Amino acid sequence: MTESAVGGPTLPQERRLVTEIPGPGSLERLDRKKAHVADGVGTTLPVFVVAAGGGVLVDVDGNSLIDLGSGIAVTSVGNAADAVRRNVHAQVDAFTHTCFMVTPYDGYVDVCAALAELTPGDHAKKSALFNSGAEAVENAVKIARVATGRDAVVVFDHAYHGRTNLTMAMTAKNMPYKNGFGPFAGEVYRAPMSYPLRDGLSGEDAAARAIDVIDKQVGAANLACIVIEPVLGEGGFVVPAPGFLPALAAWAKANGVVFIADEIQSGFCRTGDWFASDHEGVVPDLVTTAKGIAGGLPLAGVTGRAELMDSVHVGGLGGTYGGNPIACAAALGSIEEMKEHDLAARARAIGEQMHARLEAIAVDHDVIAEIRGRGAMMAIELCAPGTTDPDPVRTAAVSAYCHQHGVVTLTCGTWGNVFRFLPPLSISDALLDEAFDVVAEAFAATA
Repeated sequence: MTESAVGGPTLPQERRLVTEIPGPGSLERLDRKKAHVADGVGTTLPVFVVAAGGGVLVDVDGNSLIDLGSGIAVTSVGNAADAVRRNVHAQVDAFTHTCFMVTPYDGYVDVCAALAELTPGDHAKKSALFNSGAEAVENAVKIARVATGRDAVVVFDHAYHGRTNLTMAMTAKNMPYKNGFGPFAGEVYRAPMSYPLRDGLSGEDAAARAIDVIDKQVGAANLACIVIEPVLGEGGFVVPAPGFLPALAAWAKANGVVFIADEIQSGFCRTGDWFASDHEGVVPDLVTTAKGIAGGLPLAGVTGRAELMDSVHVGGLGGTYGGNPIACAAALGSIEEMKEHDLAARARAIGEQMHARLEAIAVDHDVIAEIRGRGAMMAIELCAPGTTDPDPVRTAAVSAYCHQHGVVTLTCGTWGNVFRFLPPLSISDALLDEAFDVVAEAFAATA
């Protein structure tokens, strides 16, 4: 046994390949998956995991893979971190469910209190808890519409907000998220996002461009809310130019528009701050959270100004499983781990390490058009050298090499030409270095 950076004893922290990837045990189980699971549920790397912890995933064949995905930014504190495991066990022993709307319990209230403390701003805040990020976004829109008496919603190019009908309308990318699933919810409008690699605009100029589109196509008097990811997630980990978010937030405030920060992927220490909005001192009216909040259990929240949250009539917010007591116990454990181990600082250190390795790789591979991100939310965009023409083919080849050699990598972006690196904040420096040795090999092997 070795020690991970967070959470005490865990699996041996090593990359270990004993079969091809996927191995025979995984291939056998893939046949069962094909027989029983809908084809629409895909997998990035077809290995069946039996254990995970620190920075590794162990599959049924005994292969130990380095995890650079964290289940898409969910297991930031690692799998089964000490406080998460301890809290969950205690809660299961007590009770698993009552439905908070029937008989309440302390865990739900404790999570809401923690969200009030941790989210940006020192104003009075309240929260409501749900199951998934898409639910959180949809409820944030509901709250904004009731509070303002307006209908229109503005989102941005390259955005991803979920897979429900409303959040599909809010999501920019057609395949695989929207294709064939319409018609979608109405009164959703799209504005241009700040994308420094592709537009070359300052944050202020990019914001002015977006506000001009909003004014002309929607009109501030009709607009309930602006919903934006402070750092794009599925859209390619695009970090908007400095000044873009503050300018949008200021315009929203001046026009009575609710400014909603979708921090589902970027929240809870991932970017080196508790929330990505903190980087430029942006204080959203509402914040949506999920993913990293509960150490792997399904939980989401909407946190915001108390007067906005209280604008909805009693019974207008909720859901049978929303704020499930086990998920709340896990969230309180996850937050405990983040505070105790200063995982915001750990994310910054991981980001510096990843950035240095990626810069070294980029010296020899001019297909890397940009290295970007914040903290442990880092990305590279691959384009034909000297252009901004996306290169999804090379991206897929590099990712396939990493998978075959025991490193879990994820791609994203509107054109499928972006690598997003989301290692658990529990990963060791040595393991992270070994992972990027493989990434370097992958670029060399596919050149």
